[in-house]
Amino acid sequence: MRFRDELWRAMDGVYRQILRHPFLEGLTDGSLPREAFRHYVMQEAHFLPDYARALAACAARSPHPQAVHRFAADAARTVEVEHSLVVELLAAFGLDEVEALKSPAAPTTVGYASYLVRTCSLGTFPEALGAIVPCYWIYARVGEKLLAESSPDPLYAWWIETYGGEDYQDTVAGVLDLLDDLSLSAEERERLLERAVTTARFEWMFWDAAWCQESWPCG
Repeated sequence: MRFRDELWRAMDGVYRQILRHPFLEGLTDGSLPREAFRHYVMQEAHFLPDYARALAACAARSPHPQAVHRFAADAARTVEVEHSLVVELLAAFGLDEVEALKSPAAPTTVGYASYLVRTCSLGTFPEALGAIVPCYWIYARVGEKLLAESSPDPLYAWWIETYGGEDYQDTVAGVLDLLDDLSLSAEERERLLERAVTTARFEWMFWDAAWCQESWPCG
């Protein structure tokens, strides 16, 4: 069994719950309230800079030159490509990034971003990898699954095509090849899997927070 298969088996239960979430079901049938998607995009504006920092920290933790190059390049890609998508989606709501960032990061956004940055900055390389890989892979699997159905809403179809498209799928395939090539001890594998399941749960929580339009309960 490839290590990627063991990793997916650990995350599969969470992934199945993600696919059944009303946020993603609403994306494909077009019933998702625009305000829920607007909340998601605004929180992405907060989240992506820290995601890029986590990728850069993962590159810095790696003892393998190939992984250094991979994650450093993907940190730059996040800033250039995914950030550009968020800016364009915000514009579809009549917002610019400065306006979006005036709205506070929601509790789930703060928790997820903090977990990634802390794990990738202070953990071992396998722990950092465990925290990062689900961010890639779950989006790729969700995008691939949703692409077959797309959406009658052009804004939602645009988002689906970004993550279901060939370019993003190729990026994720490269990360998974790197993962399979690593030599890890049993303890390192266990820690990687534990971090991955936590990140997968945060992925579900991030979509759920958008669906509920989560805000701080006090203050």
